[in-house]
Amino acid sequence: MRTKICGITSYEDAMVAVDAGADALGFVFYEKSPRFLTREKAKNIIQKLPPFVEKVALFVNVDAQTVNATCKEVGATLAQIHFEADAAFYEALKIPHIKVIRAQKKEDVLQYADEYRLVDAYCEAYGGAGKQLNAEWFEGVECSKIILAGGLTPDNIQALKKYGFYAFDVSSGVEISYGKKDAAKVREFIHNAH
Repeated sequence: MRTKICGITSYEDAMVAVDAGADALGFVFYEKSPRFLTREKAKNIIQKLPPFVEKVALFVNVDAQTVNATCKEVGATLAQIHFEADAAFYEALKIPHIKVIRAQKKEDVLQYADEYRLVDAYCEAYGGAGKQLNAEWFEGVECSKIILAGGLTPDNIQALKKYGFYAFDVSSGVEISYGKKDAAKVREFIHNAH
């Protein structure tokens, strides 16, 4: 099972995740988030990372030019689009991207079924705020292209592995405080996912 540790705000936390076996790290470029990073800080972390780690830049309510420019400047390898965007927006992107579904009901998890996508719990603020989705929504659903996020912790992912998700994405479930990761929880989460 692949894992992404999101909301990285320091090189130290990034390397804890990488050394524990994380496949991807998430960097938040949404100013209202407590895990927000400036381009300069993100670039300083990303340029020191080892190879073969996906560097994911998370965006909310920006235009495609901002996504392209930010990813290029900081060295991100994938854009995570955490808002509803039209076809013209996606056509203008010059970087690989993943759409986020902020699920409010079972039918929502079926959106973009032919694409790899991230499914998170809906809440007014962007990001699931540690809110977990109803696991029953995934009964009988083809989940091999779903990256599951929202309310995940080292303790609850074992029970979710049976659905065959592509990956797990965690942020608050492995934190001491906003943007500061708990090294032991990060290691436990990745161990349990694998």
